[in-house]
Amino acid sequence: MRSLYLLVLVFLTSVGVSAQNHGSVGGTVTTVDGSPAEFVNVTLKGSSKGAIADRKGRFVIAPVPPGNYTVVATFVGLETQERDVEVVSGKRTTIDFTLKESAQQLDEIIVAETRGVYTINEPSSSLRLTTPLLETPQNIQMVTSDVLRDQQVISMSDGVLRNVSGAVRSEHWGDLYTNVLSRGAQVQAFRNGFNVVNSYWGPLTEDMSFVDHIEFVKGPAGFMLSSGDPSGLYNVVTKKPTGKSQGEVAFTVGSFDLYRTSLDLDGKLSSDGRLLYRLNIAGQNKKSHRPNEYNDRYTIAPVISYQLDDKTKLTLEYTLQLANMSDVGSYYVYDTHGLGTLPVDFTTLPAGLAGTKIKDHSLYVNLQHDFNESWKLTAQVARFDYSQDGSSMWPIAVNPDNTMIRGVGSWQAKSEMNMAQVFVNGDFTTGMIRHRVLAGLDLANKSYLADWSQSHALDTLGGEFSLSAPNVGAPNGGYPAFDYSTPLSERAAAAGSFQDQRYYGVYLQDELGFFENRARLTIAGRYTYIKQSYYGSSEAKHVTPRVGLSVNITSSTTAYALYDQAFTPQSGVLSSGSKVQPITGNNIEFGLKRNWADGRFTSSLAFYRILKNNELTADPNAPMNSGLSVELGQKRAQGIEFDVRGSLLPGLTATANYAFTDSKVTKVTEGVTAVNVGDVVPGFARHTANLWIGYSIQEGLLRGVGASLGYTMMADRETYWDPLPDPSQELPTYNKVDAGLFWESKNIRIAANVFNVFDEFLYSGSYYAWQNFYYTQTEAPRNFRLSVNYRF
Repeated sequence: MRSLYLLVLVFLTSVGVSAQNHGSVGGTVTTVDGSPAEFVNVTLKGSSKGAIADRKGRFVIAPVPPGNYTVVATFVGLETQERDVEVVSGKRTTIDFTLKESAQQLDEIIVAETRGVYTINEPSSSLRLTTPLLETPQNIQMVTSDVLRDQQVISMSDGVLRNVSGAVRSEHWGDLYTNVLSRGAQVQAFRNGFNVVNSYWGPLTEDMSFVDHIEFVKGPAGFMLSSGDPSGLYNVVTKKPTGKSQGEVAFTVGSFDLYRTSLDLDGKLSSDGRLLYRLNIAGQNKKSHRPNEYNDRYTIAPVISYQLDDKTKLTLEYTLQLANMSDVGSYYVYDTHGLGTLPVDFTTLPAGLAGTKIKDHSLYVNLQHDFNESWKLTAQVARFDYSQDGSSMWPIAVNPDNTMIRGVGSWQAKSEMNMAQVFVNGDFTTGMIRHRVLAGLDLANKSYLADWSQSHALDTLGGEFSLSAPNVGAPNGGYPAFDYSTPLSERAAAAGSFQDQRYYGVYLQDELGFFENRARLTIAGRYTYIKQSYYGSSEAKHVTPRVGLSVNITSSTTAYALYDQAFTPQSGVLSSGSKVQPITGNNIEFGLKRNWADGRFTSSLAFYRILKNNELTADPNAPMNSGLSVELGQKRAQGIEFDVRGSLLPGLTATANYAFTDSKVTKVTEGVTAVNVGDVVPGFARHTANLWIGYSIQEGLLRGVGASLGYTMMADRETYWDPLPDPSQELPTYNKVDAGLFWESKNIRIAANVFNVFDEFLYSGSYYAWQNFYYTQTEAPRNFRLSVNYRF
């Protein structure tokens, strides 16, 4: 890869240097009262070249061949301005625009025009990319804040995934953990560019009160992922100060005693606008469609940013999430007869069982420095502290006579993560070649320890819990009283439930643009070193290369191809005594992207294949509790993903997607009998499809009145753990219809949504061969939400 990179770079640079040098066009856009004008589009008339003014009103269009051009400044709702310029070889031609509107008038126009936005055409700075999504050689999908609001999404596990092709939840875990599956495996969870996974279960689901939007990156990206499954990641981007003095308060009520309120304040702490703040607060009480379950959440998220000078900005961000919920294993229902045999509201959770309390702290410090218009430095550090005190129910026995002995185990846990990043983005030209350069360093130190070694039987022999006539009152075996007198660290070490990971990584990427940036070749690589402990220790170092090509078929249509890698270190003890290898993954992807109606509507089509090697599995020839493993062999995931989203017509918005996922075992290590070549990888749906469409009346007395309709389908679903002994027990096709009505004015929005309109019995589940029973997790029957939002 290094030789190839050097060869291609030397060749292309020599071609560019021998050709005629290009110039560029740059300047600023300001309002009539002298304030910078953000989001204004500046283009060269009659070409696809252009730029969007940043928060300081600055723009740069490069590279531009020498000649005479007309520069056009446009924004919806503003008068178009045109200026003639001459571009000279090797020089920057400066041109400034002054709008006729004031800063306040521009803010009002921006607010009006950006409501109902379902598309984002630029990635967040935390993804480290400066290339527009249309030109990026990878499938990246954005879920905007307006989408979350319209669908009344209140947490990361609450319907977000309907907006992304092929994304489904890996078991439900209530509203504790999201655990997203995509492309046949669990994807990594990021927040503001940091990998915040510190155990299989985490992190705690983000409350949407402090979330701006969510970015789903399909397939690996070595410079983002560091280490992780090659299926991809999702990045939660939190709200930041905007410099506008504004606020919003929202109230939501709904089925199962849902009562929720949130407050969003955004403004200035200094008259010169250098010191800004953002404060989000939310509180929620919520029960469930199952008796005795509850989930109360409280969140506070203050952010302060300070513009030290014209080039440097410092941002401090803190988030506290408190969760007070019932036992986290109560979502499971068990039976020996099959899947979905018990009522939708069936539970084994006894009243009075102590719940689970969680404190989740995160702190960010972010520094951004612009060396000039072409080079930018970003440095950030983060500290995450998570503590959990609670329990998890799991059966001690499930009997063929429809009785069981319920068990509850301790789950006290603590997680600490310290992470740091520094990276540089550069944009320059050599001859006719444009370079978008990214280089950086990642560091992290993570630890997770838990005590789930203590257990208690809620039922006694002769007093078993009856699935036919359940009694969820006080259990005859009494409530547990776990012994926490010994420090958690000692209990976790004794139980073998201590996880530790340290890593660092360095990376370099160069995107080379040719033919006036109509074709872009991306060459990148990352070196990562990781040391971790979990059921054994492991140490790994790996280079992950990346090569991508993106070509403009038209100014709004691109085709791309990508080869990428990722790796995941593993801990364990091999029966052979050999060293445990990391999971390695290879991703090949091809696709088409198109922006319609000036980017207000987008579509993407992707074809991919992922190969994963060396994944550990329990040695079938060793005793069950030996802890010995063997390397499985190879898994292959391949499929098709199609996404469309945006504003089709004034007042008409839509999100629709479809994915076909085929994930199978393709190679099996000699001696492994637990799986066979051709076995389907569990935990996904072969076919998924989603739709959300809304329309609001634009004129007349009913202006602002609208309706929405949603649909989700999952077909050919696979159970999560073991093959089902009875083929007739396969999971049925999942069909869910949602609908809503709303009214919106300048300051008020009132919305009511009905979920699961046709009251379908919706569930997922699996079979556990080692205990010879089925488990099912049900979703809520028909339910509603009513929300009122007031902006000021």
